[in-house]
Amino acid sequence: MPWEDFKILLRNELCPKHELQKLEVELSNHVMKGADHMTFTTCYHELVALVPEMVPSLEKLIDRYVKKCMAFLAHVVEKEKDKKTIQDLPIVKEYPEVFPEDLPGLPHVRPVEFRIDLTPGATPVAKSPYRLAPSEMQELSNQLQELLDKGFIRPSYSPWGAPVLFMKKKDGSFRMCIDYRELNKLTIKNRYPLPRINDLFDQLQGAQYFSKIDLRSGYHQLRVQDEDIPKTEFRTRYGHYEFMVMPFGLTNAPTVFKDLMNRVCKPYLDQFVIVFIDDILIYSKRKAEHEQHLRMILELLKEEKLYAKFSKCEFWLKEVQFLGHVVNSEGIHVDPAKIEAIKNWDTPKTPTEIRSFPGLAGYYRRFISNFSKIALPLTKLTQKSEPFVWEQKQEDAFQTLKQKLCDAPILSLPDGCDDFVVYCDASHQGLGCVLMQRDKVIAYVSRQLKVHEKNYTTHDLELGAVVFALKIWRHYLYGTKCTILLITRVCNTYLIRRNSTCDSDYDSSAIPD
Repeated sequence: MPWEDFKILLRNELCPKHELQKLEVELSNHVMKGADHMTFTTCYHELVALVPEMVPSLEKLIDRYVKKCMAFLAHVVEKEKDKKTIQDLPIVKEYPEVFPEDLPGLPHVRPVEFRIDLTPGATPVAKSPYRLAPSEMQELSNQLQELLDKGFIRPSYSPWGAPVLFMKKKDGSFRMCIDYRELNKLTIKNRYPLPRINDLFDQLQGAQYFSKIDLRSGYHQLRVQDEDIPKTEFRTRYGHYEFMVMPFGLTNAPTVFKDLMNRVCKPYLDQFVIVFIDDILIYSKRKAEHEQHLRMILELLKEEKLYAKFSKCEFWLKEVQFLGHVVNSEGIHVDPAKIEAIKNWDTPKTPTEIRSFPGLAGYYRRFISNFSKIALPLTKLTQKSEPFVWEQKQEDAFQTLKQKLCDAPILSLPDGCDDFVVYCDASHQGLGCVLMQRDKVIAYVSRQLKVHEKNYTTHDLELGAVVFALKIWRHYLYGTKCTILLITRVCNTYLIRRNSTCDSDYDSSAIPD
């Protein structure tokens, strides 16, 4: 039993708060003839005699404590029984070498290595170490030794130098981070594109089985190019060191690692695998398919000597949590944990706090009809020309967005390229559109009006909404026949072509009422 749990259990059993409160109430109501210590003690003993069950004997306390300990231990044992091991999982148990307890050492040479290309004229930058707390110093010493033992770092004499700081993880342990901000300012940014989140989810249509693999310290499975190793130097009171493997905190690290994973998984991308940085999602429509897909990916990781952390992996799921969403056979949902964070969000008091809220809420805007219209009073307060005055309309918009996110619908994933219907609406508050397929909502989209659009007539705004929808959902609608429904009956081919910049991509015709 962990010591902290033991202390809590001991305190609750030998000094129960609810029993003390009852005693205090009884004592305060007890008629006292004096305020001296003797009188108080006498009254207390009288109370114990009146209600002995409120102050259990030492034997009863010990007996109760032992029973509680046994129940606690039984719960822990039961929990351990429920915990899956590699040997419990079909297919996975055939590849134990993919799930080591720790990385075996310096990774082998790969086709991709991490490079640090500097802007012309850049010169080495070095900063003094930050002051650390005693507990952090001990952690620093331990982690340095661990990195040295694995061969991930080595002593350095480079003119470069970055300070170290620590971030606390969810499990209470510390992650050592290097403050590479000065180096990042001098680094040429890698423009390798990260995928659109929505495009990734569209691939999951019809999937019934999921497995998620999380690589163990993924960045440390990629070497730094030899000539760039000195640039990674970091400084501590225990010495100066440089990384042989890709460290956290460097500006191009995510894109380089994404490049590596795309090269490794290229044969299976867009078929049954999604890769996002160091997360691998395997999806299949049938169980037999999933067995085959899972085996292929585990075999690939084994060949490439890429290692996963078993405790963070999930296999044979019917519902998967991925990139802030929950996906199952019904469609895509907002992650309940994110809903809880939004529900507990305090009223913003500064423009910066306002930007943070629509930033989180905007990540889920595809779930909210007319998101931009609702958020308009909030986004106005972020403009430099607008004074920050929180009025009822801002409070209403804030609460409405929170409520709509908490009640967000399940969105379907597109099934094929047929039967799309686009609903368009427009007003001088903004444009709003809904994409549907066979009576199921695929996505919502909206935006506020641009300055020149505020002078448009209602007819032109409606047709502007059509153009907006065709551009946003071009990847769904191009080359298909879809129905576009407007609130007002102004649609004709001439007007659409007059307003559209992409009319050559579509054949359009009006449907009579």
